This record gives sequence, C-alpha cells and structure tokens, in this order.
Amino acid sequence: MKKKEVMQAIDDMQEESVALPGEMIFNIDVMLAKRKMRVGDLADKVGITISNLSILKNGKAKAIRVSTLIRLCDALGCQPGDLLEYRPKQD
Repeated sequence: MKKKEVMQAIDDMQEESVALPGEMIFNIDVMLAKRKMRVGDLADKVGITISNLSILKNGKAKAIRVSTLIRLCDALGCQPGDLLEYRPKQD
C-alpha cells in the first residue's frame, strides 16, 4: 500500500468512528448570487481551483483552512457566519 492510500484509509476509519452531532453547510452559492459573481471569478480571487471550490459548495469538504476562509470572506465582502451554517442532525 502506498503512503497516500494508508493515510486515506486512516482518515476513513477516523471519520467512520466519530459520529458528529450535525453538519456544516457552506452557503457559497447564496453569497455568489448576492454578489452577482461567478464561481470561476471567486476561485481566481481566492486562489483555489474551481474543483476545490465546488467541493466546498457541495458539502464534500472534510476541512477548510482558516486562510481559505479569510480569502473567501475578503473576496465576497462578508463574515464567516454568512458562509457557514450549522445544522444539527434530525433523529
């Protein structure tokens, strides 16, 4: 097994063993619409790929760097709370 595969397997096991009480929703689409900005333009301003921005938008991201969050807020002229929303799990 390659190092990358081992690290992914460890990450997958940790993710499965830790049940989270909710989820974080990234409201990037809402802010893009309010600012009348395109995904590609935001990606350029923030300095990340469109693919990585899509991962954030679609809720597939496992983590986000604070520096990326700062750049997103700067590019969109908003606060972190405008981009992030916590939703508790519904039982």
